Amino acid sequence: MTDLATLRQQIDAIDDEVLSLLSRRAGIAQEVGHTKAPGSPLYRPEREAMILRRLQAANPGPLSGDAVARIFREVISNCMALEQPLVIAFLGPEGTFSHAAAAKHFGAAPTFEPCPTIDEAFRQVEAKTADYAVVPVVNSTEGFVGRTLDLSISSPLKVCAEIDFRVQQNLMTIEHTLDAIKKVYSHSQSLAQTAGWLARHLPNAERIPVASNAEAARLASTTPGSAAIAGEMAATRYNVPILHRNIEDSPNNTTRFWVLGRQDVNASGNDKTSLILSAPNKPGAVVDLIEPLKRHGVSMTHFESRPSPDRLWEYYFFLDIEGHLSDTKVAAALADVKAQSSYFKVVGSYPAAVV
Repeated sequence: MTDLATLRQQIDAIDDEVLSLLSRRAGIAQEVGHTKAPGSPLYRPEREAMILRRLQAANPGPLSGDAVARIFREVISNCMALEQPLVIAFLGPEGTFSHAAAAKHFGAAPTFEPCPTIDEAFRQVEAKTADYAVVPVVNSTEGFVGRTLDLSISSPLKVCAEIDFRVQQNLMTIEHTLDAIKKVYSHSQSLAQTAGWLARHLPNAERIPVASNAEAARLASTTPGSAAIAGEMAATRYNVPILHRNIEDSPNNTTRFWVLGRQDVNASGNDKTSLILSAPNKPGAVVDLIEPLKRHGVSMTHFESRPSPDRLWEYYFFLDIEGHLSDTKVAAALADVKAQSSYFKVVGSYPAAVV
């Protein structure tokens, strides 16, 4: 059998080789930055998605595909930062799921700017004080985030990428037992997502909605007899021990986030396109609106209606379809959809989320 000292020597040698290769990669990444045309975006979500998918497909193990993606996101993140660190706005405060989703997608190298509202996250990018914004758009159990959809109607920002973030709710407290907990702080959505667990384990505890899960963790860190429901990042940020993990009622509870920027994104080979439409007020108008998708063989993955924020009894329709705007069948279908629409806007054509 190989002895422990020999195995450690082998790991040290491999580490040296990995470090050398990382340095070479970083140097080439700097050359790429110098070669790009002035004004070209530093962040290329389609290129990043292609890199991660290729590496996951080539992964021989024993590391999981998710682990490979996480490692190489950090490599890409830190290589980009050599040229210019990105500024990422997100729905704050620090420690929210929006913060965790932004860090998952962009790695640790950017500067993350918490915003008190979704409106402010949009405004930061529109004003060019942030490069990109990460905002929630839909939760698998609670549905669409209306404010994100409403703002996307008038905003010039474009969806550059999407993030699928697995929401894992945790009960955190400075107390040592459930019996000592008399009240539970959390965002209203998180309280709804853990209602079954709370009914079984803390039926008599008062449930107190607060502005964010991070605020809940802050309160629980200093309030005896209380607990918070929040993500692991909030527990770390406010130094609150986690008493019970993964207490969400749905094991597949996932929130989808949009990455908003000011650029168009090229095709990656596995893409989505998001649209905002409005139909004229006539019988069968909505059917006519989406019929071209079926005729051209384009799959619709989401459909949501929202009342117009400024016109009484008028509605906007938010659609996600598979494929990129540059795909022949997608372009043909959308030309026909546009002809049937009283309002038509492509919010973005972007890579599908890499898990």
